[in-house]
Amino acid sequence: MSTPARSRPRRRRADETSAGGLVVRTEDGIRSGALIGRLDRRGRLRWSLPKGHLEAGETKEQAAIREVEEETGIAGRITARLGTVDYTFTAEGRRIHKRVHHFLMVAVGGELSDEDVEVTEVAWVPLEELPGRLAYAGERRLVRKATEILADSA
Repeated sequence: MSTPARSRPRRRRADETSAGGLVVRTEDGIRSGALIGRLDRRGRLRWSLPKGHLEAGETKEQAAIREVEEETGIAGRITARLGTVDYTFTAEGRRIHKRVHHFLMVAVGGELSDEDVEVTEVAWVPLEELPGRLAYAGERRLVRKATEILADSA
C-alpha cells in the first residue's frame, strides 16, 4: 500500500511588472551598452540590464527611462521597443510571475555610477561582448535584437 504524497502548502501567486532596457553610447567609434552587476545569493556577480518596478501612474516607457538612470547614472532616450522577458521566482512565500518590458535607448547625458544601493557594479561593455557577459538568456536574446536594430539604422 502506497502512502499518499505529502501535499505542499499552496503558495500565493502575484504578478509584477517592471521595465528597463539597454542604453547605448558610441565613444571612439565603439558602441557600448551599460550593464549593472548585482550579487546573487551565493555572492556571485551577475550582470544584467537595468530594470525595476513601475511606480503609480507611470508608463512602461517612463519607468524604463527612470530605472536605467537610477541604476546606471545614464539618462536615455527610447529609440525602439526590444520586447519582454517573463520569469517566475519565489520570494517571501509567494510565487511571483514577473514580466519585464525592455527598450533600446541612446545615452543623452549623465555619468556611469553605481550609487544605487541595489547595484554592486556598473560598466560600459562593447556590444559584441554583451551576450558573453549577461547572466540571463532572455536578456541575451534582447541584446541580439538590439544589435540587429542598430545595424539596420547605421
